[in-house]
Amino acid sequence: MKNKSIPQAASPLASWLSYLENLHSKSIDLGLERVSQVAARLDILKPAPFVFTVAGTNGKGTTCRTLESVLIAAGYRVGVYSSPHLVRYTERVRVQGKELAESAHTASFAEIEAARGDISLTYFEYGTLSALWLFKQANLDVVILEVGLGGRLDATNIVDADVAVITSIALDHTDWLGPDRESIGREKAGIFRAEKPAIVGEPEMPATIADVAQETGALLRRRGVDWRYEVTATHWAFTDGDGTLAGLPLPQVPQPNAATALAALRASRLNIDEQAIRDGIAQATLPGRFQIVSESPRVIFDVAHNPHAAEYLTGRLKMLPKRGRVLAVIGMLHDKDIDGTLAWLKSVVDDWYCAPLEGPRGARRRNNFWNSAARRRNNFWNIWGKGMSMIASRRHGRPLSTRRSQKIPCWCADRSTPSHMLWK
Repeated sequence: MKNKSIPQAASPLASWLSYLENLHSKSIDLGLERVSQVAARLDILKPAPFVFTVAGTNGKGTTCRTLESVLIAAGYRVGVYSSPHLVRYTERVRVQGKELAESAHTASFAEIEAARGDISLTYFEYGTLSALWLFKQANLDVVILEVGLGGRLDATNIVDADVAVITSIALDHTDWLGPDRESIGREKAGIFRAEKPAIVGEPEMPATIADVAQETGALLRRRGVDWRYEVTATHWAFTDGDGTLAGLPLPQVPQPNAATALAALRASRLNIDEQAIRDGIAQATLPGRFQIVSESPRVIFDVAHNPHAAEYLTGRLKMLPKRGRVLAVIGMLHDKDIDGTLAWLKSVVDDWYCAPLEGPRGARRRNNFWNSAARRRNNFWNIWGKGMSMIASRRHGRPLSTRRSQKIPCWCADRSTPSHMLWK
């Protein structure tokens, strides 16, 4: 008789997610032995004939989206595994650009539960195996895997990448990956494979990445050395050893990430015509990346959650015409560099509204922000409960939705992001 505490294939997705959150003793437990054993039992270590694996401190999501968009435009059947999700767990797995039904996810969880035996898995490891199982059932041509944390010991690294990508290197997750860019670069380069292309979009590449490429025999392709791009007001051009693609449409995702994706596609030697490249780049978008969800007032949603990403966000905000006070609704994890992140944004933000996040890693109270660098120049307020209308504050005296003079950059970095942060 089955243990009634274990959900079944027909159980609601919410029941499964609650089960997974409490299954393992640690929320993060880097290592490949446990997850690779279960993957071997399920025969999912080769989820598709061709695999891209994308690592990096920032830019992974939009790089994956650009790869996906171009490949679909070129006629390939494509699956993408990405994390964390913004609102729905089902965002983590896409097939042909679409999320799968909750029932597909619960069916995959049941298969993994039956195969794992007494092997304990983290939430992320379980989710990674689920994605690989779903991809194997979908008969795909290409799978794109976004690394969760680091690279070398991340669960996605049980799959051998045909093309490995590192988007950027900055300080984040230092407790796990090391205290400096050199250590972090070495960990992320752990996704490299012998005689396979290794694309690096980081312009100031740590030497440790080249060291790993040499040790593994990977074919290193560096931005500014092996490939480059130039941007004008209306178009951009990409150049590598195979020549130049000129007159490309400006992407809706960050330009460096679109270029990194194109470098990976060109190195893959997959059959992709120039029109598919142009169409795919033009169409690639991703929620939560400087996403303008309202103009009256202007509301911008962005997931920047470390100093490197905050620097980019600050630059984007400075390019917008000033239309009044700038309010920021922020939710972060307490183990992130809150000081460093807010320090970049203090020059463009007038008032902070601090929203607590669920989960043990969530920054829940004003104290998590009060000692930040931004405190010296900005006002802080706490908000609780649902709805961005909570910002109908003591200070401004009327609901935000009636005002036309604010930009509100909102960001959050947690799989339990409250759905009310996505206010439209």
